[in-house]
Amino acid sequence: MENVIELKNVNKKFKGFELKDFSISIKKGFITGFIGGNGVGKSTTIKLIMNMLQPDSGEVRLFGLDHKKHEKEIKQRIGFVYDEGTFYEHLTLHEMKKIIKPSYKNWDDELFEFYVQSFQLPLNKRLKTFSKGMMMKASLALALSHHAELIIMDEPTSGLDPIFRRELLDILHDLMQDGEKTIFFSTHITTDLDRIADYITFIHNGEHIFTNEFYKIQERYSIVKGNLDLLDADIEREFIALRKFKHGFEGLSANKEKVQSLFRDLALFEKATLEDIMYFTKKGAERVG
Repeated sequence: MENVIELKNVNKKFKGFELKDFSISIKKGFITGFIGGNGVGKSTTIKLIMNMLQPDSGEVRLFGLDHKKHEKEIKQRIGFVYDEGTFYEHLTLHEMKKIIKPSYKNWDDELFEFYVQSFQLPLNKRLKTFSKGMMMKASLALALSHHAELIIMDEPTSGLDPIFRRELLDILHDLMQDGEKTIFFSTHITTDLDRIADYITFIHNGEHIFTNEFYKIQERYSIVKGNLDLLDADIEREFIALRKFKHGFEGLSANKEKVQSLFRDLALFEKATLEDIMYFTKKGAERVG
């Protein structure tokens, strides 16, 4: 299966933060959710993918091409949708299109008009009058109108109301039907990924924790709740992290089958959400630290 994005043994060091020996592969034709808490390296990773930062060491490849040698060719094939608008807000969407269009040899006016009509966007109103949801649609229309194969989205649903967030997710789902596009979707609103993600890539403290199919994550991880007398030193090692209370515990295990065989009907087992996995991974890292 073809990889659209590949980072191999990438290192990038800043004061107080380091992306460490970081390797990920993002498959063509799927939506991959990119999750992690604040300050763990999501934005740094996206900037490396976009060639806005250079790695200290390691390799970044998109569509099998080296970003240093083939930057122009690669960027012709990418659509980038930011959380914050990067447009000249005193301009109209029509004027903004005229600025962006010359940068892309595959720009398609008919496709742009299709998205403008589909998203019900006004062409001749100044962008500063657009709501946040309209700005996100405008950004997506511009990103898609040059037949981008890879759509990179950095917190696209942040600040949007629940109705528009769901509408945007439906748009993304429809975009994937031809099997030719790939979406890399960075977000801290993990419930959005429940609806559309095929794969999840999880980063914590500059390290790649996992990339896995969404359904396999649910098969592997489990929240366990029970009485404190069920725990001992060996059993505690089966958990990524534990929260202990006066009369019981709650913990996350990455081996659902094993903890179910250990506790059987003496404990309560619940599906682990992506938010659970992020929270307990952070607690586990703090404990080790």
